[in-house]
Amino acid sequence: MNTKKILVTLIAFMFVLTGCSFNKNKDAIVEVNDKVITKAEFEKSFNNEINNPVFKQLGLSVKNKNSFLSLLIKGRVINNLIVESLVNQEIEKRNIKVSEKDVNAAIKNKIEQVGSKAKFNEILKQNGITPAQYKKELTRELELEKLVGMIKTIKITEDDARRYYKANESSFKYPEKVRASHILIAADEYQIRENLKAKHKDMSETELDKLVAEEMQEKLKDAEKVLAQVKKDPTSFKKIAREVSDDKESAKQGGDLGFFASQEMVEPFSKTAFNQKPNTISDIVKTQYGYHIIMVTDRKAAGKDSFDSVKQEIMMKLEQDKKVEIFENFIEEAKKNAKIEYLDDSYNPEKLTKLLQEQATSNPTANEEVNGANHSATPAPEDTRTHE
Repeated sequence: MNTKKILVTLIAFMFVLTGCSFNKNKDAIVEVNDKVITKAEFEKSFNNEINNPVFKQLGLSVKNKNSFLSLLIKGRVINNLIVESLVNQEIEKRNIKVSEKDVNAAIKNKIEQVGSKAKFNEILKQNGITPAQYKKELTRELELEKLVGMIKTIKITEDDARRYYKANESSFKYPEKVRASHILIAADEYQIRENLKAKHKDMSETELDKLVAEEMQEKLKDAEKVLAQVKKDPTSFKKIAREVSDDKESAKQGGDLGFFASQEMVEPFSKTAFNQKPNTISDIVKTQYGYHIIMVTDRKAAGKDSFDSVKQEIMMKLEQDKKVEIFENFIEEAKKNAKIEYLDDSYNPEKLTKLLQEQATSNPTANEEVNGANHSATPAPEDTRTHE
């Protein structure tokens, strides 16, 4: 289980609430109790959705407002905006406020969790979030925390955690792992060939093969020079990794990749690392990424996390799960009791559902495309490796 996630908000599936209009407007498309959602608000949220790069990667077009995918997104956006309005109304009704002091204290806590402000800012940067954006999202998270706390008090006990641990023991088992550092001299044969093709458009395949082989040989010579350096003085490994490794992320840590299981790395790399003894340096290992020099620094036998070592993490998870459940129940009840009027019938979920059914019938591949988009949009595990 991973305790280093700092960007997970109160409700994992929750969008960032931005606030709906509180005055009647000729641009209004939906009225939720006495508050309206405007077409401009819908268009802003809809455009944010359709600009998802996943759609471009899959070659899916959402330009046609009547396409299956567009209608599906439209329905989701409308639902989100209605939920947003209901949440805002409840926050206003309960007079929930989050002070600057609250936000700064929460940010300080997040920084302590990851170790330093520099690392915190680096995580934000990697996720494409500015400090101002994160502060805004965190403010909303704290508002939601207060709202859930007012709806129902949550108390998770050690016995709750122990029951969860016993019911999910297999998830706390881990395979044998090694900790290793590496220096990479990048040499991707495919990329080298493509670069040469772009430079020499009329060159024959035979000539290209020769040039690729020559460039790969040069890269190998570079790797051999680096290997000679680190073999001569193993204590210089970290320094040399920072200076010359083409894996820039691990280079910042002196080449350190942390602990990993065998299946987390490509086979030649993994096979070498798991056959090495700690504090030894490998010969050159070739993978599709290039030439690696590996130093194994530690080993960890297969085993299972003890209850005490994961107790706090389990309790945090159970508390978070309970908050999600409370929030979902609140939204369900709020929707039942709300007066929701669709001022523009084209945004009515019933009409959208009917159109989607018609589209699915006339275009059987529509569902497959959407399922592909949904699958590709699923975030990768946080702990993915550079050379997996």
